[in-house]
Amino acid sequence: MNDTSKEEQQLVDWLADMNEDDALALAKRMLLEDKTDPLRVMELCRRAMDLVGKRFEEGEYFLPELVLAGEMLETIGAIAKPLIQQVPGEVAKKLGKVLIGTVHGDLHDIGKNIVSFMLDINGFEVKDIGIDVPVKSFVDEVKAYQPDVVALSGFLTLAFDSMKETIEAFEAAGMRDQFKIMIGGGQIDETVRAYTGADAFGVNAVEAVNLSRKWMGVAA
Repeated sequence: MNDTSKEEQQLVDWLADMNEDDALALAKRMLLEDKTDPLRVMELCRRAMDLVGKRFEEGEYFLPELVLAGEMLETIGAIAKPLIQQVPGEVAKKLGKVLIGTVHGDLHDIGKNIVSFMLDINGFEVKDIGIDVPVKSFVDEVKAYQPDVVALSGFLTLAFDSMKETIEAFEAAGMRDQFKIMIGGGQIDETVRAYTGADAFGVNAVEAVNLSRKWMGVAA
């Protein structure tokens, strides 16, 4: 294992182990001194967040750990984002509008925050309406924001029913065909997608970006 991959693994471990000071110091050094590709650093963060999610599911971590993980991610993201936006020739025009939120009954926002971040740096206008979002709020926000894509996030299995309920409410309001719907988070697969009535599911933020680009007719 060379030094680079050792360092990368160290960052994943420190983030997943809640070793905040060391993790943030290493991430800053990688981004600002070593000039590591910021997207690579964010991918390492995503890997660490997957581990955090698993530990939460297994009862090893609780809400405070999830909150701390989200804060660490936000800090690193704030450093990484301007570096990504320095890519020469980046088009300022937004590719499309995405409304994202975690469905009611679910308080997880780490995955949602990563997806919002990745969509933003890939040229989408993103409106994040937070966690535990009631069905009516989703419907009202869609009316006001007129998004091209709606992203429903949920980590817990109970979120599947909330996603289904939200999508049924879009149908009842006569707006279902005005935008595409993607779902993501936790143990989501094709069976869950079919159950909820979403157009597609994504297992990570990169897939969410690719789906959005495809729906907007932008070559990947």
